[in-house]
Amino acid sequence: MSYTLQQNHLDGIENILKDQLPQVGIHCVLFIDMAGNIIAEYEAENTKHDIPALAALSAANFGAVNALAKMIGEEDFSVLFNKGERENIHFSKVLDEFLLVCIFDNEVSLGLLRLKIAKAIGKITEILKS
Repeated sequence: MSYTLQQNHLDGIENILKDQLPQVGIHCVLFIDMAGNIIAEYEAENTKHDIPALAALSAANFGAVNALAKMIGEEDFSVLFNKGERENIHFSKVLDEFLLVCIFDNEVSLGLLRLKIAKAIGKITEILKS
């Protein structure tokens, strides 16, 4: 399915990224398509990531992991999580065309984070389908 995003869609998605996800300690969040194009983003003032590179590499990483999933008989993997020494990254598929990429530090509860991300994805999906 192909989506045409209008300004009200983009505004709604940006509000979710800026208002709901930072509450749990996410300091950078990207909403991208599977080609790595940035649709919406939020980054806390005290962090500076190379957003275009993050988007491109996130899409490529997700594509590679999904190819691995198919090799072992899975349709795909809808969630990926990478833990680092200081920062972590969580990838979630939104519908079939988009990714939500969240960067957070080790002080964030993974359970709470996953709950908030699931709620955000539900709201984003509603926006995309409207």
